[in-house]
Parts: sequence; C-alpha cells; structure tokens
Amino acid sequence: MNLDELNKVALAMVAPGRGILAADESSGTIKKRFDAIGVESTEDVRRDYREMLFRSGDGMKHISGVILYDETIWQKGKDGTPLVDIIKKAGAIPGIKVDEGSKPLPNCPGEVVTIGLDKLADRLPKYYAQGARFAKWRAVIDIGAGIPTHTCIYANAHALARYAALCQAAQIVPIVEPEVLMDGGHDIERCFKVTEWVLKETFQQLYHNRVALEGMVLKPNMIVPGKKSGSKASVEEVAARSVKILKACVPAAVPGIAFLSGGQSDEEATAHLDAMNRIGNLPWALTFSYGRALQHAPQTTWRGKSENVAAAQRAFSHRAKMNGLAAMGQWKADLEKKAA
Repeated sequence: MNLDELNKVALAMVAPGRGILAADESSGTIKKRFDAIGVESTEDVRRDYREMLFRSGDGMKHISGVILYDETIWQKGKDGTPLVDIIKKAGAIPGIKVDEGSKPLPNCPGEVVTIGLDKLADRLPKYYAQGARFAKWRAVIDIGAGIPTHTCIYANAHALARYAALCQAAQIVPIVEPEVLMDGGHDIERCFKVTEWVLKETFQQLYHNRVALEGMVLKPNMIVPGKKSGSKASVEEVAARSVKILKACVPAAVPGIAFLSGGQSDEEATAHLDAMNRIGNLPWALTFSYGRALQHAPQTTWRGKSENVAAAQRAFSHRAKMNGLAAMGQWKADLEKKAA
C-alpha cells in the first residue's frame, strides 16, 4: 500500500469547493427514478443520461469524483469514448460502488447487513485497471422500536472496515458510508445518539482492521429528525449537532467528510452543508457526496428527450455550483432565487 498516493487521492476528493457526484444507483433504483419521469430504463438510456451529466462542463467544475455503478464503469459514450475517460477529462476522479446491497440480518428482525466481501479482493484490481481510484460501500442502519441492535451496528461496522482494508491493499481509497436512515419517527436527539454509536463502532473496527485513516473518506448522514416524526429542526441546529458529533467521533487524520443527502430536498442538503462550513475551525474538509440532491433537478428537466439536454445540464451545473459554494461556507439562499 502506497499511503502517500492514497492520501493524495483522498485530498483531491475533498478539494475546496468540490464534492462527489453519486451516480451509482443500482438498476432497480434508477428504474424507479426513470419511472417517475416517464422514461424507459434501458442500458443505452442509462448511459445517455449519465454521459449527459459527465459532459456538463460547467457542472463538472464543482465535482471532484464520480461514484459509478458496475454497469457504467465499463460503458462507452455515444462516440465510443469510455465514460471513465470523459470523467477524467472533466478533471474528476472515477470511483466505483462495490457493495452488493443488503440482506436481512439473522435473528435481528427489521435489520440488514451489507454484503459483497467474498470476491472483493478479486474485483478491486479489475476496477483499478479500468480507472477507478476510490470505492464506496454503504451500510444501512435503521432506527425503530428496539432497533438498531448492537449486533447490527457491529456487523455493519466490521464489514465496512474489512472492505476499507481490502480497498487500500488494492491502492483504492475507500469511502466509508455508515448511513443512519432518516425514515423513522424518531426525534433529532435519537438520531444524534444512534449516529454517535455507529461512528464510534465504525472507527473502532477501522482501527482493528488496520485501515490507514489518511487514505479514506467518511460519508455519514447529517443529524436530522426522522421524516415521520413531524418535527423540523432549524438549519443551524442540524449543522451544530452534525459538527458536534463529528468532532466527538472522527479523528483529525481523516482528510475529509463527504455527506450523503439521505432524502433531504436539494436546497436543504445545500443549506445544511453551508451552515456546517460556516462554523469553521474544523480538522477535516466538509463537502458533499450527493446523489438525488444533485440529480433530481436535471432528471426532471431532461425527461429522456434530446432537446432537453442543454437545459438539464444547466440544472445540474446550478446544483453542483450551489453545493460547491456550500462546501466553502459561501452559499446564500438568494443565489437559488436568482437562478430560478
């Protein structure tokens, strides 16, 4: 393992004013998104849609890396250029989602564990040869009556650490993503407590598996009340609690933290990130690794029609730019109005 090289890539992934585009939706997930805009999900259509984003020059200025799905990393653009080359030409780093989804955790009703470690050591060198320099693995922790259990948190944290160690051995930077879901009826305090537990256990497991913190990026959830709780937290409270928990749980050796949007609206995800960066005096870079919060606007503008491509690219560029500003604590709500 060449830690200097891993550290260089990790720092580039969280470079000032830039963040990560999560374009790694599974075929099932992107079908749902396409269904919502009345577009048939075929291999070519998925390729055209993603190529449209990667060729958005203005938008890609604010993108440091792109997480790809297995199908996409092997695809070529319409003109025969490999998509990974289009991403590199735009100045971004290609990455790959390597987990294989989740399965129910035995004896833990309502809880899941992420799978995909078995052949990972064989798959990673192939992805590296194809141009991937970082990877992603997502663990999903749900909050509900009597859950999460220690069993679930331990199993997922251990798998995340095993994955991270395998990535570094293959000279690939791991994005470590322990996501505490915001779907439940829990309040913000419960989200705080569970996230604290999850992060503590994750870093414990990273230590036991000898993962070099300088060569990874953390992708956590923000501290927000559950969607079904009916309560709303102010932007300032979300930012303050999120930063507080990171300071308590994330060692300063980690180069950066790229938040997931986790079902927040486009503007909420931007405002929260901006408010966190305004707190300042942080040991790591704080940026974004958004999927839906970067893609919802271009998807609904595009709707599968070639005549909408330019407008969809503008919508993507706008969201990327807003989040780039938020990553530096320089976003303002009136910039959204101006664009509208």
